[in-house]
Amino acid sequence: MTSKITLAAVLALASLTAACGTVSSMWSGDRADADLPGKLEPIHAAAIGQDQAVFWVSSNGCTSKADLTPVVRRHRDASVITLRRIKEDRCDTVQPQGVEMRWSFEELGIAPGGRVSVENPYQVTPSA
Repeated sequence: MTSKITLAAVLALASLTAACGTVSSMWSGDRADADLPGKLEPIHAAAIGQDQAVFWVSSNGCTSKADLTPVVRRHRDASVITLRRIKEDRCDTVQPQGVEMRWSFEELGIAPGGRVSVENPYQVTPSA
């Protein structure tokens, strides 16, 4: 039950922060996609809080944190995170709601309390 409430809260927060992803994508003209590792990862949701970045990403059952890499760059007085998939999930147990991946600001090289936006596009979770 708590998991469903938490997911609902995060999805509501994601809808509020979706504009951050849209706005930050305008800033990306200074970096070519070919210069970045892996592929841009569409996300189900993202939440930034308590000096952590939390993402819900698609999974076929085998996605782990090691399969993704967050690319962090500075833009003015904020950090912009772009989550990239560096290893394809070839399993066959699709997780319709995605799986949670979490990075601390310390892991990302972001100062505690720093301003952060997410550049990834959002994808709609299929209806059950």
